[in-house]
Amino acid sequence: MTHPSSKLSEQKPLISIITAVFNGEEYLEETICSILNQTYRNIEYIVIDGGSTDRSIDIIKKYEDRISYWVSEKDNGIGDAFNKGVRASTGDYINFQGDGDGIISPDAIERVFENINPEKDIFVSGRIQRVDINGKEIFTSKFIEKFNKKLLLYRMCMPHQALFTHKSYFKKYGLFDVNNTFCMDYDHLLRSYDEFPKVITTNEIIARWRADGLGQDKTLDVFNEWDKIKRHNKIASGIVLDLIKYLYLFKYYVKKIIGRM
Repeated sequence: MTHPSSKLSEQKPLISIITAVFNGEEYLEETICSILNQTYRNIEYIVIDGGSTDRSIDIIKKYEDRISYWVSEKDNGIGDAFNKGVRASTGDYINFQGDGDGIISPDAIERVFENINPEKDIFVSGRIQRVDINGKEIFTSKFIEKFNKKLLLYRMCMPHQALFTHKSYFKKYGLFDVNNTFCMDYDHLLRSYDEFPKVITTNEIIARWRADGLGQDKTLDVFNEWDKIKRHNKIASGIVLDLIKYLYLFKYYVKKIIGRM
């Protein structure tokens, strides 16, 4: 474990980037380098390892002189790992990257934070690029010029890989719920639905999201948790949520049938 002091800049907000990893040797080094190579220098990098038994620890140690804090110990899933990272962080904004994700270009964060005011901007949200296990693009999310919280009724339109959340949000709404397996970030956003903060959106493609994560090939499991979270946070009437649920399931099964033809 190492926890050297961060070198802070008075001009720019400090960005805490948290990577959660468990047996992620295949892509972890690529993820780490995508963060350490950022031209934006006011970054605090935190790596939370869940007790890996592969080469993940060796990879972390290779870069530990440039990692602000890291620890390897068993955890209660990715939500728990993220929470450990939040507790260890000291930044103005917090961002989360999985061990297969990463910042897409060296100047991405610098471009995003050119005109951000940490005194009032709570969410800074950009675009992501979904890639397969070989790094080939599957799709790139669209730019949302004017964010409307009602978009969250239908999809997770603020993926954590491209979202920077002000530390004050965590102080007000708490940490992630470790009882959620897939959609803990979605639940975290919906806690503030009634008084949703202003979202600063950017057309920058900030991060890549690799299709090898926890929810891969578990579409219905993810959907059921997603539906449960919306109902728990009471973001719409039961009738509206039922309509959204059945519409989604209809589309899901139609795609499955077409895929078998």
